[in-house]
Amino acid sequence: MSRSESSKENGQSHTSSTILTDESGRSLSCYIEHSVEVNDKTYVLLTPIDTPVEIFAWQAEDEDDEPIPISEEEVDTIFDTAKAVLEEQNLTLKRSAITLTVSGDLPEFTEEEISDDELGEAAEYEELQWLASFYHEEAEYAIYSPLDPVFILARLNEDGNPELLSDEELQELEPMMSTLEGMIEERLFEELE
Repeated sequence: MSRSESSKENGQSHTSSTILTDESGRSLSCYIEHSVEVNDKTYVLLTPIDTPVEIFAWQAEDEDDEPIPISEEEVDTIFDTAKAVLEEQNLTLKRSAITLTVSGDLPEFTEEEISDDELGEAAEYEELQWLASFYHEEAEYAIYSPLDPVFILARLNEDGNPELLSDEELQELEPMMSTLEGMIEERLFEELE
């Protein structure tokens, strides 16, 4: 968990990167999008450098059911298969902190690959790009990437390394999150123009 560059002034956008490590020891390389000082603590808004992905499952015997996100235990079971399927597209699946990620160039997406209704409630608040499907035992799985940026709020410790927030800290900072996300999204759209 080390920062590659030092912080700039409070509230200024950062282009530096850092590594976030979770309680399991898995790491996630992130860009530091924004920092803010609250009650003598520095919080950073991070975006993963690699592309986050989500894996959903369908039960083979009932195709009318909505897909469900898989559990951590199920990830352990199907990880090698999912990794092999993505390697066929020159993508590398990683067990990162907080989320699964892929490195490599994602294929250009088409409207048909964007799913927000076939996933039902799971995609109610985000659009997802289909990357691959595969079978493992009696279930069908599909791997999707969110089209919207994934933001992670973390607190910098005394050494300047990011740490995940407790549930209490997240609740305390929740009102501020939508403002920060709006500022970052606005900046990202300006950069695209």
